Amino acid sequence: MPHLVLLVEDDDQISAPLIRTLQREDYLVERVSAGLAAVERVQAGGVDLVLLDLGLPDIDGLEVCRRIRAGGYIGGVMILTARGGELDRVVGLDVGADDYLAKPFGLAELMARSRALLRRAAPSAVAAAGAAAGAASPQPGPTFERRGGILPEDPTVRPYGRRSSDRTGGPADRRSGDACDRGAGDASARTGSPSDRAPSTALRVDADGRRVWVGPKELTVTAKEFDVLALLHSSPGAVFTRERVMDEVWDENWFGSTKTLDTTIGRLRQKLEDTPTTSRIVTVRGVGFRLENHPDA
Repeated sequence: MPHLVLLVEDDDQISAPLIRTLQREDYLVERVSAGLAAVERVQAGGVDLVLLDLGLPDIDGLEVCRRIRAGGYIGGVMILTARGGELDRVVGLDVGADDYLAKPFGLAELMARSRALLRRAAPSAVAAAGAAAGAASPQPGPTFERRGGILPEDPTVRPYGRRSSDRTGGPADRRSGDACDRGAGDASARTGSPSDRAPSTALRVDADGRRVWVGPKELTVTAKEFDVLALLHSSPGAVFTRERVMDEVWDENWFGSTKTLDTTIGRLRQKLEDTPTTSRIVTVRGVGFRLENHPDA
């Protein structure tokens, strides 16, 4: 089924070529020219990716991003704007955007970034839909046996944003596999309902399905939040430096501020603290972060 892209842009001369390009790539495209209309459309559901201009006639694009994230939207958000300064990029990422593209930009780059966001967001969106369906039904939720049918494995996707040299067979792959096995208990525990596999407070990360569980309940996270948590969960108790997290989750060529990492960590901490899990993200001052168990949490 084609992805639905919501273009939030009030300039007809900019939106027209974007719509044509997206439609040529077989995306479904809807356009709104105001921020409040964008919030309303996202809340109605079905949107896979939001391409968001900041200079809107009613409310600022940053406020749009804040509202849709606060409303539970976990799909991709890419900001398209003429505000290309470092501070502007940092603020945009801090309020919940996944990517930031300064105008003028090439259409080929826009499409490449859009495909990357859709690859990352698709498993999370499917997981959220499955969790909602499970909550409405007395039957157990979806099992991990279904995860292979969620999305075919794409060798070009970097599961934790890791470097291309780690894509297949590298330490990162072995690390994530070991961590999943540890979180589940043993190989046989990786199938069946979540409540059959671990205690009700256990934090488990399904790297293949890009899903997070606390006991029988699925935890909703954004693409970047998942990447950070999965990296920390790959080696519980180990310290990951800020530089390493930025390199593996964002990009080794990222030259912006690392404040966006602090914001992502803050959101993850709050989400974990709102659940019964005893897992906590701990800051090692001057070094980085680690995931550890706090029995008295």
